[in-house]
Amino acid sequence: MIGLKVVTRLLAIMGKELVEVARRPGALFSLVLGPFLIMALFGLGYNNSGISFRTLLVVPPGSGLSTQLEDYRTLVMPGVDLVGVQADVGSARQALRDQAVDVVIVAPSDLQANFEAGRQSTILVEYNIVSPVKANYALVLAQQLAYGVNQQIIERAAAKGVSEVGTLGRTSPIPPAVIAAPTRADPHNLAPVDPSLTSFFGPAVLALILQHMAVTLTALSLVRERHTGVFDVLRVSPVSAVEIILGKLVAFAILGAGMSVVILGLLVYAFHAPFLGDAGLVGITIGLVLAASLGIGLLISVISDSERQAVQLALLVLLGSVFFSGFILDVQQFIPAVQAIGDLLPVTHGIRLLQDLMLRGATTESWRLSALLVIALVTLATTWVFLRRGLSARA
Repeated sequence: MIGLKVVTRLLAIMGKELVEVARRPGALFSLVLGPFLIMALFGLGYNNSGISFRTLLVVPPGSGLSTQLEDYRTLVMPGVDLVGVQADVGSARQALRDQAVDVVIVAPSDLQANFEAGRQSTILVEYNIVSPVKANYALVLAQQLAYGVNQQIIERAAAKGVSEVGTLGRTSPIPPAVIAAPTRADPHNLAPVDPSLTSFFGPAVLALILQHMAVTLTALSLVRERHTGVFDVLRVSPVSAVEIILGKLVAFAILGAGMSVVILGLLVYAFHAPFLGDAGLVGITIGLVLAASLGIGLLISVISDSERQAVQLALLVLLGSVFFSGFILDVQQFIPAVQAIGDLLPVTHGIRLLQDLMLRGATTESWRLSALLVIALVTLATTWVFLRRGLSARA
């Protein structure tokens, strides 16, 4: 008899929990299907072609080399997106400084003549990259480029006969070292700093922490107030939906600003991260990241029916931010549709802006400031609509 009562009570509790979950399909979706959807987008949207550098080839006048882009298509190695061929080194370097291209390759002025004269030619490879991972990859590409050119020269020499080549304008054979390596790569990074991994990912960590903190804290605020009865007090008070939103926005913004000062201080003074940009512009960027993140958190709070669902949605935002914001993988390694999803997250714009401002001193993507402002305005306006509707329904 006692065992039957225990089983009955257990079945009652089990039934209550199952019914509660069934009544909240949104919570089930965010808990189970949400992570799988993010993983599916990550797998389908990832472009397995690797890092691609926009490359400009400079062919000096009188080099005897072709200036037609199509003549070099078959010589381009994986990871190099050849966007043009020109003769002016100055304009190519200016495009590199403006970040219109990632790599500039300057061909030797007289490659074949140097080889026949027994001299090694230099292929100048310049890039403007602050990411340590990309910079190392660019060095590997520069070496591969030299190897590819060397192979072609050696094949030509073998076809003509090295001894025959050595007699053209020379009284002595070509040195073995020049035969083995007719060219060498001379890479130069034009970026203002060469940061360590900690310095490079520090601004990204700052943006991610600020977004997650703002989203999580605000996502729980209205939900908790509805369950504790505070929301009913606000409903009968003369406080409007706009005042509720602004009050929460200012309160959490002050907390976020204090947190950002602490993290920035640790990055600059403890981890010696570069800080080359204007402090005011960095502050504006952090403020917009906080505003957009608080807007997302308030929107989650107003549409969630329980603290559990609010936490689940906040964690989904964090999971999507880690995958699609450029925190781990560069956003260019995803298809455009998935890149658009990443652009809906404040951390995507915060990472790029803070890395540019702190490590380069300026940014060429100031449109991201407007994107953050749009995210903040849209999410806060949507929150106001839902909150106002909820206050009216309870009146």
